[in-house]
Amino acid sequence: MTSRMAGTALVVVISLALAGCGGEDDDGEKRTDVNSARNSAASHGTATNSPGPRPTATIGEIRGPDGITVLLHSAAREKGGFVTVNGTVANRGAKPYTSLTWRSKETEMKSQSSVSGASLIDQAGKKRYLVLRDTDGECLCTTGLVNIRPGESRTIFAQFPAPPDDVKAVDFQLPTMPSVRIPISG
Repeated sequence: MTSRMAGTALVVVISLALAGCGGEDDDGEKRTDVNSARNSAASHGTATNSPGPRPTATIGEIRGPDGITVLLHSAAREKGGFVTVNGTVANRGAKPYTSLTWRSKETEMKSQSSVSGASLIDQAGKKRYLVLRDTDGECLCTTGLVNIRPGESRTIFAQFPAPPDDVKAVDFQLPTMPSVRIPISG
């Protein structure tokens, strides 16, 4: 019995290790681990498609077409001069959803199903902050948002350059969705 349990545990460990090594998303795009800023966000339970604990606090809500809802749970200043926004996208509609309209219009972006088009707007300072990029040109944000089934929720994150310390609230925007005013903590 002990060797059977050890064998099962080994299979689970190997499966988890292989799942974290990259591969291809459902839409055929290459997925890789990137720099420490993305890993910092992943340590907050916001890695792409990781279940993680469901946050209970909501600092903003965006309702889009076809039953798509984005709940924002936090916008926190991080060491290194960036802000990490964490949230959940939920499909409350009747058909699967892929976030192709939320991507950046930049031609260098590889991921076609991400929140790379998100931005933070400082109305008083009249400045727009775009999602940060890693050294390969990939966004420091959730990617692989394909085939979100009805009733399914997925965690999302995006990292932005931090506005000045006196900016305590910004507008969060996703392409094709209404914006929402959110507080920045930290």
